[in-house]
Order: sequence, then structure tokens, then C-alpha cells
Amino acid sequence: MRGCGLSRDAPHIRCYEKGANQLSSKPISAITAFIKGEATAGLLLMAAAVLALIIANTSLAPLYMTALDFHVGPMSVLHIINDGLMAVFFLLVGLEIKREVVGGELSTRAKAALPVLAAAGGMAGPAVVYILLNEGPELRGWAIPAATDIAFALGILALLGRRAPQSLKIFLTALAVIDDLGAILIIALFYTADLSFMALGAAAVCIVVLFTLNRFKVRRIEIYLLVGLILWVAVLQSGVHATMAGVITALAIPADGDDPPLTTLEYQLHPWVTYLILPLFAFANAGVVLGDVSPDTLSHPVTLGIVLGLFIGKQVGVVVIAYLARALGWVRLPEGATPAQFYGTALLTGVGFTMSLFIGALAFPDAAHATEVKIGVLAGSLLSGIAGYLVLYFSGKRRVENA
Repeated sequence: MRGCGLSRDAPHIRCYEKGANQLSSKPISAITAFIKGEATAGLLLMAAAVLALIIANTSLAPLYMTALDFHVGPMSVLHIINDGLMAVFFLLVGLEIKREVVGGELSTRAKAALPVLAAAGGMAGPAVVYILLNEGPELRGWAIPAATDIAFALGILALLGRRAPQSLKIFLTALAVIDDLGAILIIALFYTADLSFMALGAAAVCIVVLFTLNRFKVRRIEIYLLVGLILWVAVLQSGVHATMAGVITALAIPADGDDPPLTTLEYQLHPWVTYLILPLFAFANAGVVLGDVSPDTLSHPVTLGIVLGLFIGKQVGVVVIAYLARALGWVRLPEGATPAQFYGTALLTGVGFTMSLFIGALAFPDAAHATEVKIGVLAGSLLSGIAGYLVLYFSGKRRVENA
């Protein structure tokens, strides 16, 4: 069992492993505990995606499609997963971002410089590649390959064990957190429907209430979640994507004190997101009928833009920006990592899966490009994951043998 809180003697959050009878004297950084949880989530995501692909290409496919289209009130099951349950995922993402900014790997300029710059390059590179290959209405998909799936990427790193130094795992986690923040801003700014100003007004009132609660140091998590639920309804009706409500609620939850509500809620939510919400999302969104995939699908500019954006744009953006910043003396590469290992980690940032599929559904809400988006995301993520794993595996082996 883990407990977390802000350390009295150090400006960052600490977690402790609790045994049956006593609290261990050895602190565990929150980032280490987080990495372990995300690695598990990545393995479950892989299993859920494979299961969806299998079912979508068997006699169970009609049942799969009917279940996703089944309506509960005004919302389909797919809508509930993507707009409802994923708001909880974004609530957790918001908590993770705030934790890292308040007392983690993004809390100082020195710590944040490399992941922030690498994340910026890793978002710009794929967008440029996609834009070069597309035109007209298809340009709406420019942000699809810009995101990194933190759970999938860390799941692959977990398979490498000690071949990948802990510094790389921390770097990849921090980069992906920044990446998530960038994706959230992109969704808010570029993927909104017609706006309802009445609903936006109601959402604004909820936001004021949330940060007033924070200002007056209210620590009851239930109160924040109740206001956050009202905010979710208002944002859902406003035309801005409803998942934004989760992020805004998270940023208002206090992160100070010996037992901060932020870390309490984060550790309560993490199992639900890891073992239920993300696998459900993967299962609901990764089902591609392979019989519908033709040579035209594989050569379509949307498919190529996503595949090459994830596999080429991501690694080039991360590596070029990181080494340029290093040459200028702004940053240092992760401690104990060789250039080959850093390159392998840059390849892993091309595993886009969850966030890429999510943005793809927003960019192309109709069925016109659904197959191209799914094939592009799956192929680009698979290529990046396999290449990154192989580079890290063999570079790690040489490092161990020479040690």
C-alpha cells in the first residue's frame, strides 16, 4: 500500500511503501510509483487493442459494433466511453501535470528544460510531416500524430527491465506529461463545435467556484468532484470537448500539506483508469475490420501522414531539438543514458495510441476517414514501439556487457 505527501525537508512529493505492520523508512519518489502504474496500463492497453482487432475480424464483429452503438438515453456506449469515462482519464492527467509542476520533474527550470523542449519538437515534427502530405479538409488531422501515449511507451520500457536506465523512464514520463498538456490545449483550441455561450457562462461560474474553494483551502475532495461534475455537463453542452472539465477540476484541487488531496485522489483514481477506463477506450476504438483495408487505404495521405508523423516526425523532432539545446548548453541528456539509448527513447515517443485515436475521432467525427485514422495510428505506434524496443534492447545489452 502506498501513501504520498509533500516532504517537509524537500520541495517535492514523496511516497512510502506501507507493509502490514509498519511504514518503510525508505521513501519512493512519486514519479517512480507513477512509472510502475503506467507500465501496467500499457500492457493492458496492448491486450485490449489486440482483443478488439480479433473480435472486429471474426463472426463477433456485428455484436461488437451493436454494443458500441447501443444507446443509454441520448448517448451511445461509444459516446459514454469517449466523452464520459475519458473525462476521468483527463482528470487524472490534470492531477499528474499539477503534481509534476508543483513538486516533481517539472518543478524547476533545470528539470523541465529537456522534456519541455523535446516535447515541443516531438509535437511540431509530426505536425509538419502530416501537413506536407495532406491538403484541404484532411488537414484537420494535423494533430493526430503529435501525441505520445505515456502508458504504452512506459509499458514497452518496462519490458526492457534494467536495460533502460531509470533516468530515461523519468525523462519519457515528463515529456509525455508535457505532451498531454499540449494535446489538451490543441483539443480546446482547434477541436470545438459551435459554441453555446449560455453553457460557457455556466462553465465559467463552475470554474470560479472551483478556484475559490482552492483559495479558501477547502480540502474535501467530494466538493471539488461535485462541482467538477456540474462543470462537465456545462462543458458538454458548450461545444468545447467535455474532457476539458476533468483537467480544469484537477488543477483546482489542492496539492499542499502533509496529506494533499491531489495525491490522495490521484492514487484513488489510478487503478480505475489503469484497469478499466483505458482498456475500455482501447477496446472500443481499436477495432478495425481488416477486410476494409485496401491498398488505397494504406496509401491514403491521412494514413501516411499519421504513420510517418509518428514514426519519422516524432523521433526527428525530439532528437534534433534535444541535441540543439545540448549544443547550446541549455540542457544535459538523461544521466547514465548513452546516445543510442536516448535515440531509442525518442523512437518510443512515436507510440501515439490513446491520445492519437482520441484526437482522430475529434478531427474526423464522421466515418469517412475512420479506417485511415485507426490504421495510421496502429501502424505508426507499432513501428515506433518495435524500433524503440530493439534499439534500447541492443544498446542496453552492450552497456551491461561492458560494465
